[in-house]
Amino acid sequence: MSRQTLTLFDPTLMRPALLDAFKKLDQRIQWRNPVMFVVYIGSAFTTALAVDEPNAFTLWVAVWLWFTVLFANFAEALAEGRSKAQAASLRGLKKQTWAKKLQGTYDANKSHNTMNWLPLEADNLRKGDVVIVVAGETIPADGEVIDGVASVDESAITGESAPVIRESGGDFSSVTGGTRVLSDWIVVSVSVNPGETFVDRMIAMVENAKRQKTPNEIALTILLVALTIVFLGVVVTLLPFSKFGVQTMGAGEPVSLVVLVSLLVCLIPTTIAGLLSAIGVAGMSRMMQANVIATSGRAVEAAGDVDVLLLDKTGTITLGNRQASAFLAAPGVALTELADAAQLASLADETPEGRSIVVLAKQKFNLRERDMTSLGATFVPFTAQTRMSGVDLSGGRVVRKGAAEAVRKYITDAGGNYPSAVQSLAEDVSRRGSTLLILNI
Repeated sequence: MSRQTLTLFDPTLMRPALLDAFKKLDQRIQWRNPVMFVVYIGSAFTTALAVDEPNAFTLWVAVWLWFTVLFANFAEALAEGRSKAQAASLRGLKKQTWAKKLQGTYDANKSHNTMNWLPLEADNLRKGDVVIVVAGETIPADGEVIDGVASVDESAITGESAPVIRESGGDFSSVTGGTRVLSDWIVVSVSVNPGETFVDRMIAMVENAKRQKTPNEIALTILLVALTIVFLGVVVTLLPFSKFGVQTMGAGEPVSLVVLVSLLVCLIPTTIAGLLSAIGVAGMSRMMQANVIATSGRAVEAAGDVDVLLLDKTGTITLGNRQASAFLAAPGVALTELADAAQLASLADETPEGRSIVVLAKQKFNLRERDMTSLGATFVPFTAQTRMSGVDLSGGRVVRKGAAEAVRKYITDAGGNYPSAVQSLAEDVSRRGSTLLILNI
């Protein structure tokens, strides 16, 4: 799926931002920015003067002051709109799923096929609820595995293409809502309430709902407020000095209140104050465009000093699931024979890589589906415990496919010899950053 890039003045952002600019005229919102609040008060005061004594000069000053306030609101709303658009894309991870909530007290000695459960929408799950998730189903909420073991596809959350093993006890018992169980089954104790899941926290961070000001931003705000107070004092004293000068000279007119308000707005750092919050929000939005979630303004500032970002996950630039790309035969084994056996061993493997092996054998060697009844085939499905799948054929032929270490242990436990050439091939493939599945035929 291609990611849509929003331009600076995209209509989908402009229209809501214009509406929000007027909504932000609320005094409770304006008070959060002291400098712009002064401009806001000046705009209201000048408008009142224009209504009391209408003239073109006062009217235009009021218009420009309101434009200044609205521009600051619009800049902030536009930056927030980008963050909301990114959050909307993250909400796509929150698919509406149904959970199998177990009834009564959970009994670990009971077979998962005989467990009593009721269907329940995932949004209605609460902390402490116990659910069962079987192969092919989506984990409904964040939690801890309390029974069972399964391989889980977490690529939607972590970007890592390889499935991970999740089991009760130890450091590999945590599961995340929205990930999918590929094999076997697990019983999960829900550890969060609605709105507190990992995806919910990601959305909240992107929406800037809890963004804290950075030390630099706080220091700059204090400086701007101090300058505003200084200039406010200067402007306030101009009126009595002006009246005194007029009385002393006996000529001229004292400076008007409209001119004083205009002078104050010109003197105080209005532009910096108006764009300060927008800059913070826009910085987090730019980080999101680079697929980096900044949890605070401090992180955005730190990112400004970063030239190279190194990630330890390769899945962010892959399909999200491992796909078979080539058949590598051991010495003395023909590629056609290898592809045929690999396809047989993968027919009962419902994992993404298992299905991709069947497709690759069909594309490379035109191997089609066959009558398995005549072969006397008994399929052995993939499980997280064995990390292998395969098929037992008539005549005593056994075919197994799985991770290198799992197949090596399977061969040696049966009294066989694990070829050194296969071990060298596995090490070479691993050095290239790929994953090798071994086939025992």
